[in-house]
Amino acid sequence: MILGAHVSTAGGVFKAPLNAKAIGITAMQIFSKNQNQWNAKPYDEKTVEKYFTNYEECGITHAVAHDSYLINMCAVEDEKLVKSRNAFIDEMDRADTLKLDGLVMHPGSHMKAGEEIGIQRIADSFHYCFDQRPDSRVRILLETTAGQGTNLGYRFEQIAEMIRLIDNDDQIGVCLDTCHILAAGYDYRTREGYDDVMNQFDDTIGLDKLYAFHINDSKKEMGSRVDRHEHIGQGFVGADPFAFFMNDPRFKDIPAFLETPGKPEDYIQNLETLRAMIV
Repeated sequence: MILGAHVSTAGGVFKAPLNAKAIGITAMQIFSKNQNQWNAKPYDEKTVEKYFTNYEECGITHAVAHDSYLINMCAVEDEKLVKSRNAFIDEMDRADTLKLDGLVMHPGSHMKAGEEIGIQRIADSFHYCFDQRPDSRVRILLETTAGQGTNLGYRFEQIAEMIRLIDNDDQIGVCLDTCHILAAGYDYRTREGYDDVMNQFDDTIGLDKLYAFHINDSKKEMGSRVDRHEHIGQGFVGADPFAFFMNDPRFKDIPAFLETPGKPEDYIQNLETLRAMIV
């Protein structure tokens, strides 16, 4: 796997490659704007130029963005749905400007409208966004979720149905989160369990749709449906199961981004833990 992490863009998006280099990674995930605000100013030309200069000088090979947590592509309220769609289009624009490899997003929360209605509304939202940006090149990565509240995407079948309804193979993929799938009830903590879960993913979605990982331990137990990340080996996943991912030859060219809590030095420790598993 190509190990990376979510890095800060404080002070400007052009700072992200520098922050990645400081912790010894060449793959990075960023927020392309303040994740807690609906709107932000477009990038100015100087910012974009500095970003690409730093990207090259720091040896970055993979970069994705994570969309704003405010966005809900299956919102029940019309006003919230319109704001979410427009905010996501802005996320697509920013990702295209920075030539990012992917835009990771939580599919949405159906807000008690029901899973079937929520999944259809997500597909409708993507149809709208793609219609508005027919020339966009960024690949959208639907993230597997823990299923907290009414969040969709916690079952592989839900993700597969979204992909089927969106019907845009060139621009839709998946980001698998190791914390979220455990919390959702997928137990990969033994060799047999790992093989079974990955076979389920392949049979339901297809490993050819897997373009990124979020590699996190879980503060909460399997099946809890609670999204809380923990340092590698210090949660309910435990250290050993991560070696299954790290040494799976199918994933050797896929980036895996840490989203563990703490400071940059904690990332360094987690990276060392994961690298030590490679055989």
